[in-house]
Amino acid sequence: MPANRRCRHIEESCDEWQAGRRRLPQSKMIQKEPSSQAFIARLPKVELHVHLEGSARPETLRELVRAKGRHETVVEEWIAAREQTGFRYPHFRDFINSFTAITLLLETPADYALLTTRLCEWLAEQNVRYAEVTLSAGVVLWKKQSLEAVFEAAAAAAREAEKRLGLRVQWILDAIRQFGALHARQVLQRAARFRHEGVVAFGIGGDEARGPAELFVEVYRESRELGLHTTAHAGETAGAESVRKAVELLGAERLGHGLSAARDPEVMALLRDRQVPLEVCLSSNVATGSLARVEDHPLRKFLDEGLVVTLNTDDPAMFGTSLTREFGLAADSFSLGRETLVALCENAIRASFLEEDRKRALAAELRQAAAV
Repeated sequence: MPANRRCRHIEESCDEWQAGRRRLPQSKMIQKEPSSQAFIARLPKVELHVHLEGSARPETLRELVRAKGRHETVVEEWIAAREQTGFRYPHFRDFINSFTAITLLLETPADYALLTTRLCEWLAEQNVRYAEVTLSAGVVLWKKQSLEAVFEAAAAAAREAEKRLGLRVQWILDAIRQFGALHARQVLQRAARFRHEGVVAFGIGGDEARGPAELFVEVYRESRELGLHTTAHAGETAGAESVRKAVELLGAERLGHGLSAARDPEVMALLRDRQVPLEVCLSSNVATGSLARVEDHPLRKFLDEGLVVTLNTDDPAMFGTSLTREFGLAADSFSLGRETLVALCENAIRASFLEEDRKRALAAELRQAAAV
């Protein structure tokens, strides 16, 4: 994307943020604080659903634009808008506009490397021991950047961080579902190319209604044949049928959100019977307007029905949250005891795409920490 067009897009997105901020009721700000902080802090954690681009905290955004010497005003307006609205968005489209504008600030492979380093440092501070980070590969292609160069820079930064911090990162390359099957196949080709450099899975995100699962049946079949795991965002902005199709048509091994599954007992039974893990993101679903309150999330229902649930952050910097905070929100909002919090951590370990011996080692570390 040409630089002048990129600047104009960022500025237009900022105008939409400001308009959305004026419409948003201040009373719906997310303000709960986590309980059992010391216990949660010492648990070794796994993050399975975090978007690299959505992890750009205010200080990281400032660091990025300070080096460029431009976009400072836009970034400060973005930060001010997020803080004034309590990291809430009037509607999902507004969130997508905000996410897009952040990605447009990432202009070089070095920008992605810096963001990766800062994300790894942030995760390590929270005692996250392993993360599967989603790179919005479809957006990189849309920007007409070299996905190869971007991934190599980000992966190198993650490897350096692992040596320094002890946090291991593997990658999920994500396609934009409303861009169609050809676009998704282009992302898949890159994912397969980097399968031996840390890419463990292929997935799709974006508009569920404009990119239905039927479009990607062959792409997911090819992904499995190439030796990649598969994930899919489903049930975030569409109904329970979107969740069903992600499981039955695509064979997705894990689902991002799965929120609407709670509306259909048969879909919940499908998830339970096939033990398809859900990547629950509490703050995300409130911030983007899917739920009015954290307490409205069907987390307790999912647990009671025997579904495999994991806790994650999605786009933590854009929602003013962290993985530690998500565990605190879950504990406070649903009266979860320590045993359940540990079980959620165990679920994430089992649902991860780690090697089995590493899963066993991490599970043993978790049990030891929980027993203290």
